[in-house]
Order: sequence, then structure tokens, then C-alpha cells
Amino acid sequence: MIQPIKLPFYAKISCILISLISFAYIFCIAKDIITPVLMAFLFAVLLLPVFTFLKTKFKFPRHLAAISCVLIFAACIVGILVFISYEVTDMANDFDTIKKNANTFITDIHKFIKDNFHVSIGEQKKYLDNVTKDSVQNGKATIGSAIVSISDLLLDCTIIPIYTFLFLLYKDHFILFLAKLIDKENHGILKDILSQIKVSINNYIVSLIIEMIVVSVLTSLGLWIIGVKYFILLGLITGILNVIPYIGILIAGIITVLASLTGSAETSIILGILIVNIIVQLIDNNLIVPLIINSKVEINAFVSIIGIIIGGASAGISGMFLAIPLLAISKIIFDRIESLEAWGYVMGNHMPKRFTWRIRKVKAEN
Repeated sequence: MIQPIKLPFYAKISCILISLISFAYIFCIAKDIITPVLMAFLFAVLLLPVFTFLKTKFKFPRHLAAISCVLIFAACIVGILVFISYEVTDMANDFDTIKKNANTFITDIHKFIKDNFHVSIGEQKKYLDNVTKDSVQNGKATIGSAIVSISDLLLDCTIIPIYTFLFLLYKDHFILFLAKLIDKENHGILKDILSQIKVSINNYIVSLIIEMIVVSVLTSLGLWIIGVKYFILLGLITGILNVIPYIGILIAGIITVLASLTGSAETSIILGILIVNIIVQLIDNNLIVPLIINSKVEINAFVSIIGIIIGGASAGISGMFLAIPLLAISKIIFDRIESLEAWGYVMGNHMPKRFTWRIRKVKAEN
């Protein structure tokens, strides 16, 4: 039997850092390949109960069950997109009204700046013209980047369903591959890790869907109360974009403000929209996320924020979306491997009971 090599602490830390840097470098240079695979893996895990149900209850063959799962998932996504496109088309009919109200709103802002900051309208327009010229100079590069982004999105929309189908189809094949990689005495740990990963990802994605629905309903209700047109569409867009950490709600707020110009250019409506977004975010951050999201994924806020920032820097919005599930998977693996248990502990969000007891003991002695 081969004895494990015992390394000193500094050597272990060095190996861990080198491994992390290597993984990060590989992910950055191959993100266009790895990101769709990881997205498909998450969707496959989400659809796994449906796949098992079709295969056991209705006796579907594996191929038919996998195709049915992908088609059901695609139908849900297409249904949402069709509804949004229909509402956006209806909103486009009010383009002249939006343009008129936008001009009125901009004029009011110019007057407000002139009255309170003593900057003439001519100077303001001159400054805006200079900014516009600088933007036009970089316009070709921006358009080129946008075209590349759209083409990448279309490619991902095509290849992610294919990857999802293959993950479902070869599920047992991949599990057997993992079993062949490790010793038989560790198969129990592998089974526990895979089952926990399945539960964790399912809970996280279902929690995100619940959060999206609740935010959409609350935002739609708030916009309806203040009299914003297309409140259902704007609430749905806010709920969907809220899945993107930090920047999603800002984009949703800008879209909502622009859409509110279909009705009027009153400042009170825009202030009402800002108040509705702030209230919904307070409810989301202080009630929905702690009760629904954090209770399903035991990752502390510090590690979550760092992971989201790193994910966004390396793979954009997709990286931000994948950050929490990947951290959850990493924690599950770390918690079940003795040499990595400390790293799983530092990612958790629970206070140590022994440390709390020591604090109380010191207080009692004083």
C-alpha cells in the first residue's frame, strides 16, 4: 500500500495557491468553452428530477426522457421571451410619446441645474456635446464588441441545450467515471458528495426562481400603485435581472425609468419608481435572501461577494451567476475531505459554539 506523502504546512499552502492560480488561469483562457458546460451542468441537475420521473413513471427511454426535459425547459424560457417581446412591441408603439416626454424631462433637468448650480443651458449642452464626441470616437469598438457578444449569446443558446441533453443522457456514465478515479473504500464519500451537490444546486436554483417570482410580484404591485404603464412587464424584467448580482437591479431601474416616460415626464413618477425599487431591494436583501437563499446555500457573505467579483471579472454576467453554485460545490467537497476541511469551514456562515462559550465564560469570570 502506498503511504501518503506528508508535507509541511508551508508546502501545502504553496501547492494550494499554485493549484488555485492554475485553475483560475485555465478558466480565464477557456471561459468561452467552460462557461456553457457549467451552465448546462446546473440546468441538467435542475432537470434531473423530471428526467427520473419520466424514465421511471412513464417508462421513457433515456434519449426520449432527456429530449423531453430539454424541450420542457426551452418551452418555459421561450414562453417568457415571447411574453416580453410582445409587451416590448406594444411599448414600441409609444416611442413618440417616450421621445416627447424624455425631451421634457431633460429640459426640466437643465432648468434645475441652471437654477440651483448656476450653470447655463448653453454650457450644459456644450459639455454634453464634448462627451458625445468622445463616445462617437469609441463607437465602432463598442458596436464591434456588442456584435461579438450577441453572436456569443446566440451560440450559447444553441449549445447549452445540447450540453444539457448530453449531461442527462450520460449521467450514469459520468458517475462511473468518477468512481473509477478513486479507491473503492472512498465510494461512500463520493456518493455522499454527489447527493449533496444535487440537493444544494436544486435548492439554490429553485430558491432563485422563488426570489425572482417574489421580486417580480412586489415590483409589479408597487409600479401599479404609483401608476406606471406596463407594470407587469417591468416587474418581470426586474425579477429576471435581479438574478444578476449588483448590476441587475441598476439596469432594471434604468429600463423602468425609461418605460415610465410612456405615460408622463413627471418627476414624482420617477421618484416613485426609485422608492419602489429601494423598498423591494430592502425586502429582498433582508427577508427573501436570508430566508430562502442563504438557508439553502451555507456560504458566508464575505466569500460570496469575493466569489461574485472574481466570477464577474473572469466571465462577466455568466461568471457572476455561476459563482455561488461553484462555491457551494467546493464547500461540499471540502467538508468531506479531511485535508481540506478547514477551507470548507472558512466558507461557512455559522459561528463556532466553542468560541461563543469561551466568550461567555470570560464575561462570567469578569
